[in-house]
Amino acid sequence: MEQQATAPRPFAPAPVDVEQAEAALIEHYPRLVRLAYLVLPPALGRNRRVLTAHALVQRSLPRNRSAAASETIVPAPRDAEGSPADPGYSYVRQRVLRAALDAGRPRGRWQLPRPGQLPPLLPQVWGLRLFPRSGGADELALDQALAALSGPGRAAYVLRELELPGDRDVRRLLAAAGVADPDAALAEAVRVRVPAGSRDASLLESVEFDPCSLQARPTDLMRRRQHTRAALAALAAAVVCSTLLGLPGDGWGSSGAAAPPYAQNAAAEQALDPARLTRAAPDAWKRADRPGFASWPARGDRTDDQDLLRRALAVWARPGRTVQVTATPGTASGPAAGPPQLLFAGEVDSAVVVLLYDGLRAVRYAESRSGDTRSAALDFARTDAADAGTATALVLGRTDGNVRYLTAPWVTTSAVRDLLDPTAPARPLHRDATGVTDTLPSPAAAGDCRGWTALELGGHLVTDLGELVPARLTAGAPAAPHDVNTAAERAGWAHTACHLPTVRGQGVRSVNSWQFATQALPGAGGNAGWFCTRAETWRGTGSRVLAQFQVPGTRPGAPGAVVARAEDSPACGEREPNVLAGVLWKSRAGTWYALAAGGGNVSSVAATGGVRGSALGPLLAVPARQGAQTKLTARLKDGRRITALR
Repeated sequence: MEQQATAPRPFAPAPVDVEQAEAALIEHYPRLVRLAYLVLPPALGRNRRVLTAHALVQRSLPRNRSAAASETIVPAPRDAEGSPADPGYSYVRQRVLRAALDAGRPRGRWQLPRPGQLPPLLPQVWGLRLFPRSGGADELALDQALAALSGPGRAAYVLRELELPGDRDVRRLLAAAGVADPDAALAEAVRVRVPAGSRDASLLESVEFDPCSLQARPTDLMRRRQHTRAALAALAAAVVCSTLLGLPGDGWGSSGAAAPPYAQNAAAEQALDPARLTRAAPDAWKRADRPGFASWPARGDRTDDQDLLRRALAVWARPGRTVQVTATPGTASGPAAGPPQLLFAGEVDSAVVVLLYDGLRAVRYAESRSGDTRSAALDFARTDAADAGTATALVLGRTDGNVRYLTAPWVTTSAVRDLLDPTAPARPLHRDATGVTDTLPSPAAAGDCRGWTALELGGHLVTDLGELVPARLTAGAPAAPHDVNTAAERAGWAHTACHLPTVRGQGVRSVNSWQFATQALPGAGGNAGWFCTRAETWRGTGSRVLAQFQVPGTRPGAPGAVVARAEDSPACGEREPNVLAGVLWKSRAGTWYALAAGGGNVSSVAATGGVRGSALGPLLAVPARQGAQTKLTARLKDGRRITALR
């Protein structure tokens, strides 16, 4: 029969001095940090929970001797031999538990945050994200079950399984830690079920929940570099402004027809008014001459939240020092010239997100669900001249290496495909009624290339390159690139996908993979493929071109050998649909050959220098020496000459 719950009784102060508490903290440090990590709210994210758990334990010592002697401590249960447990450990455990519970309690609008609700001052980690090692399916199921509990419920569950043998002791410790209703918390804990064959305590003691055994990954390197550049630019601007303010009189001279400083401007004021936000009709994309972001309707559960929209517009116009601002290369981060268009406003995971569009840029504003704008973020991406193929989705949020999208209203089907496995079928991707997808792994956050996730949205193939707008992937000749829809084109992309990190964070609009030649290798070596991959940007400059040589018999997903690359080159593009590339290749018999291939309108190829030879048509194979240097040229059908891509 279940023991009847009784109200917690007060206790006399336990005599614990600072030295005793410190000795207990050092001896049981991993155990205390695990307790804090498990009780902290999962919404903090694993990296923040790890650092906060260590900070709470390290701050659990009393500031002086009198504080330790005057605090009421719940005595710990006796051990197996009947002797009382260490009072120092009981004291520190109670303080850690109270601090972890305080971190998950909501605070009023004007109430100051508690220590656990702020990013910890110490320990601090710069340039790395730390999180426990991944466990198995049982640990994942238990983690999801704990995330669904309240803070007191998680505390009750952890105390029952790891700390205290009886429910009465759990109630007493929860009451001493400030829990208003220990019985309700214990009832929550009792309802948690673990997979058959697993023990709760063994799962909680696994590496999945060990914040002292960690793995590290880098933070967003491109964003960090952009922040450094932005900081240097801001510093230079501050120096110039301070110099101008120090000049006598009217500064450098008369302002002419400009209004006085801080004068009101009608267009600027309208851009800050949420009531003037433009909204497309739900079926506007059906009537648009060219479907794009301008024909997206406003979606989300917070589109009528005037306070949220006002904050988003104000931060866009005047981002504060704590706002994390990022912009793709060539994208202005200034305020809108007039009222922008609202695309989305709603809750996404642990944040509230607003997506806006001003005709040239897509803008993402994000803040925490609590309305705390100190961790707000503002992302800009250039999107001018977007069409139905490049305006298929926008990134709503990123969490722990995963990404969530808002899809275009004309997208009727959505699926996920691994580019490195061209023969595997696409997996359906669930979306809610507003077009928001489930989370899926982002290849932009991966440190290796064991897989590359791409989305099939209504026949268009797109992938995440770490920006607000996913890049469209196409195949075919430069004059008529098309969606990737055949097995051969998917096989070609399987050898190209692992080269996509070279264009990450560059404001890429689309990437086209063109197999411009197939060459029979000397000595019956089979047929090799020549590919040209071109990444074009939204700003029109900064394109990247790669020429690849793919020998036969290579496993699917293996990256092709890059034989040439160029930046800001028109090669393999609409303006210059021609390319020439070469490579030194060793046959199975040990003979070296200089191979060359041209694509487009190439009529002949010639080699000079260390290797000499020529051939009519777009292919050339000439015996050569290892390490030979040669110069390749090709003549086009219109008489022009081109050189090899470099």
